[in-house]
Amino acid sequence: MDIDERIRRFEELVKEDPENDMALFSLAGAYNQSGRYKDAADAYTRCTELNPTMSKAYQLAGAALMASDQADKAKDLLTRGYAIAAERGDLMPKKAMEDLLERLGAPVPKVEKAEESFPSGSFVCQKTGKPGTQLPRAPFKNAMGQWIHERISKQTWDEWIGLGTKIINELRLDLSRDEHDAVYDYGMRRFVGLSDETYEELMNSPPPHPEGQFRGVVDDILSRGGHLEDFQGELHKGVGT
Repeated sequence: MDIDERIRRFEELVKEDPENDMALFSLAGAYNQSGRYKDAADAYTRCTELNPTMSKAYQLAGAALMASDQADKAKDLLTRGYAIAAERGDLMPKKAMEDLLERLGAPVPKVEKAEESFPSGSFVCQKTGKPGTQLPRAPFKNAMGQWIHERISKQTWDEWIGLGTKIINELRLDLSRDEHDAVYDYGMRRFVGLSDETYEELMNSPPPHPEGQFRGVVDDILSRGGHLEDFQGELHKGVGT
């Protein structure tokens, strides 16, 4: 489906259930993709009101506020969101909001958080901040695979395999096609927290990026944690598959 149809669908969902924070989050993402940054900022901000612990919504609301020339509001929201992310241990939104605050020239709040104590020798997953089991071997025979092996737990990687399978099935991807492999690769990098900059340092080349509307759809899937009931099996439509 095209972006206008996605917006219409999510607007209907929000109208039917105004307290549905995930429908509102998806609507905000569609607004953002279409360049309607003020509408996106309003919708993401409403998400933070409905679910004050949704640190990702604070991050994206701040970015949309910046894009719509609302710097003061962005500083306030990002400051609150950073504190929430730090308290919850949401490492990726926390780092993203730190970067946005620095771009705004705003101070990054100092948040006192008791350090969790893990047994000596524990393998702590970089994505979750929690102990887990290290993968027995790197999932790929390259520098990116080694980065994952050193930082991402087996439990988190198994979660990605399940979610990645959903992405393949929902978008009807054929991984023998480079453009479809780029979609899967993008989702994996986003899930484990591998930034484009780090990828380029590891692989000595820019990361592959999905074409067309794939990026927005994959972002929607990741934001929902793989809960895709609202899409009724129609995610593949309108994304050039």
